[in-house]
Amino acid sequence: MAEADFIIVGAGSAGCAAAFRLAEAGASVIVVEFGGTDAGPLIQMPGALSFPMNMSRYDWGFASEPEPHLNNRRLACPRGKVIGGSSSINGMVYVRGHARDYDHWADTGADGWAYADVLPYFKRMEHWHDGGHGGDPAWRGTDGPLHVSRGPRDNPLHAAFVEAGQQAGYPVTSDYNGQQQEGFGPMEQTVWKGQRWSAANAYLKPALKRDNCTLMRGLVSRVLITEGRATGIELQRGGRTEQITARREVILAASSINSPKLLMLSGIGPAAHLAEHGIDLVADRPGVGGNLQDHLELYLQFASKQPVTLYKYWNLAGKAWVGAQWLFTRKGLGASNQFESTGFIRSAPGVDYPDIMYHFLPIAVRYDGQAAAEGHGFQAHVGPMRSKSRGRVSLRSADPAESPRIRFNYMSHPDDWTEFRTAIRLTREVFAQPAMEPFVKHEIQPGADMQSDAQLDEAIREHAESAYHPCGTCRMGRADDRDAVVDPEGRVIGVDGLRVIDSSIFPRITNGNLNGPSILVGEKMSDHILGRTPLPRANDEPWINPNWRTAQR
Repeated sequence: MAEADFIIVGAGSAGCAAAFRLAEAGASVIVVEFGGTDAGPLIQMPGALSFPMNMSRYDWGFASEPEPHLNNRRLACPRGKVIGGSSSINGMVYVRGHARDYDHWADTGADGWAYADVLPYFKRMEHWHDGGHGGDPAWRGTDGPLHVSRGPRDNPLHAAFVEAGQQAGYPVTSDYNGQQQEGFGPMEQTVWKGQRWSAANAYLKPALKRDNCTLMRGLVSRVLITEGRATGIELQRGGRTEQITARREVILAASSINSPKLLMLSGIGPAAHLAEHGIDLVADRPGVGGNLQDHLELYLQFASKQPVTLYKYWNLAGKAWVGAQWLFTRKGLGASNQFESTGFIRSAPGVDYPDIMYHFLPIAVRYDGQAAAEGHGFQAHVGPMRSKSRGRVSLRSADPAESPRIRFNYMSHPDDWTEFRTAIRLTREVFAQPAMEPFVKHEIQPGADMQSDAQLDEAIREHAESAYHPCGTCRMGRADDRDAVVDPEGRVIGVDGLRVIDSSIFPRITNGNLNGPSILVGEKMSDHILGRTPLPRANDEPWINPNWRTAQR
């Protein structure tokens, strides 16, 4: 029987960060991960990002239940099944989220999680490189484990996209992760020296070099709870069931899908739902699995007048050249995720901070690797950042090996439709600016003929895709909040010695991609776990458009 001070279930973004900090403090740590190694170019080469998230070797392969508001389509929900978790299969885009996201968390019961509280942890985790594109050095960290860089932006489409945003009346920001998120500018990526800089590379591998941190492979079937206290886990590996003891705490960092699943399998969740599956109740927490959120986006694709896009490499010879260059030099197109410019805008007057985000890509292609039939093209991924729709993760059965039910209820709130239509129309306006005129040939998707509300709604129903940012299913709040699952220190309400520390604790989804905020959770929660005084609060005030009450831009 193995034992350690702390057992961390899940070697993903938050779990790796926590393992590093706990081991650094001298505690003994066992990290349990079902997936295997991240070795090999398909994960480590940034330009190959479309491959690992479509491979069962690296991805849990989850999919939503038929979504009633999206023509009953089942949408993919990739989650990393490999060390580094989803940071090893994601698009490597780095976004902190907006300051007001965290202020909202604090205002709704996540005490100690306002932006002033979390900014010092963002600085602690970052090793920021501006790539010669400017930024806000005072707002950034320079010696943390997580390398954050910027692509070369040498494709002319990137400069044209940012200039078009400015011509449309929006500001330019040199650092959306600094003081001013709102505006168009360079995008940041977790890439260092041409390699994906996942949480495994940044945190887990250095931690495993210590004698007090161990990685174990296997499927965790439940948390062992005795007299209201978590004492360890039950682990299935090699055809055997083992018990691993935690001397101090069990820490779930298994994702917004698997963490609530594990809580429910362990008797923590909605009492009636657990009874349906014959699971003995330990703590009746109705919020477990609820509050599920995600970002939904549409790819607005345009055919290009000029052959300047990445389509020239979208063939066997081109891919071989890019791959060989990366393998031998760690340079070239394979050394970037190609998401090198972005924009954050507000959808309407009265919206105080951005609620629409752009991922600009100089090729028209889907995440599954399917290129548009038109040939040379480019696209902007766009969608509302703060959907009011909420879904749920629930058990399909009491079998730990069976995937849970995932229903996002995408577009179930009427405001989502208004906001999504607005996002599409504002995007078309940007691409109609003079800076894009030398490049825009015509609109591929949804198509210039799709103009009315009804037509745009049909395009959304048929073509909207997940941005792969599920969160919220073990919501953080005060102990007297019936629907909260964990308190602001990650402790599961009603059970001692058990915490959840991943994106499932988000009260509300943050602006942009979730890898950065997930790592933040692991960083900050490690101080709570160790009983340390949190880092001193920051006094930095974010930029808010002074005319936000009366102007959209």
